[in-house]
Amino acid sequence: MEHPRRIPSLTLAIPASFISDIPHPREKTSRVGIIARAAATFRVEEIIIYRDRPNEEQGDEVEFITTILRYVETPQYLRKLLFPANPMLRYAGVLPPLRTPHHPLEKRSWRLKPGEFREGVVTRRRGEGVDIEIGTERPAILPESLQRGTRLTVEVVDVSRRGIRVRRVDPSEIGIYWGYRVSDSNPTLGEVTKKGFFDLVIMTSRWGKPLTEAIEDIKARWREAQNALIAFGSPKEGVREMMAQEGMDVDEAGDFVLNTIPLQGVETVRTEEAVWATLAVLNIVT
Repeated sequence: MEHPRRIPSLTLAIPASFISDIPHPREKTSRVGIIARAAATFRVEEIIIYRDRPNEEQGDEVEFITTILRYVETPQYLRKLLFPANPMLRYAGVLPPLRTPHHPLEKRSWRLKPGEFREGVVTRRRGEGVDIEIGTERPAILPESLQRGTRLTVEVVDVSRRGIRVRRVDPSEIGIYWGYRVSDSNPTLGEVTKKGFFDLVIMTSRWGKPLTEAIEDIKARWREAQNALIAFGSPKEGVREMMAQEGMDVDEAGDFVLNTIPLQGVETVRTEEAVWATLAVLNIVT
């Protein structure tokens, strides 16, 4: 069943260090895959990987997480075109499939219908247009001039013996959930909250208010918001400590500081575990 996009639009802020305690790239890959699966399950629109250790170089961690998240979000039929040989994807076989609406399984072009959407990649120029790989046995035809390798979203206009004609669309035009995007900015957590883009900011913390005590307030704010942010800390440092390093008060930066796993029975909750737990309970109460 295809579900509509969320209102408000939902963004996750994840620390780059959440895989730093894992020595093997196979396990790192698997842990990022858990985040990707949670984001798709609960219809997250954007994932921001933020730098949470200002005195350390985190470029490699950010690049690894971003690459894996984008790879999982990409339909399988486009992955070879968009992700040539990359050592970061050595263990991509452990990643779970998303099975979201933009990951269709149908490969027969004659089964396509006008109004159907697909993700595609430009493969070559054709006269006044280009061929688009959309996961069927023959390419689609788009009457525009675009660079080879460009990824885009298209809508099927017509299917006939002459070919599959499509038009380019913005993913925001599609009423159903169409996957997440990964931010390129790689800011600090403080920079994320300072943007002013979000009209609802929820910080998760073991030392926050239990979710059960804030349900009605959250429901009221959720109904009014257009863009919501949920920020997570790492097992070693929570959002309160991270914000303090930037000279910021977490209670002032966020609208809510919540403990979404009250009475936890373990010493620390991993970031990917917190993501699943938080999104699951908010999915019910909102």
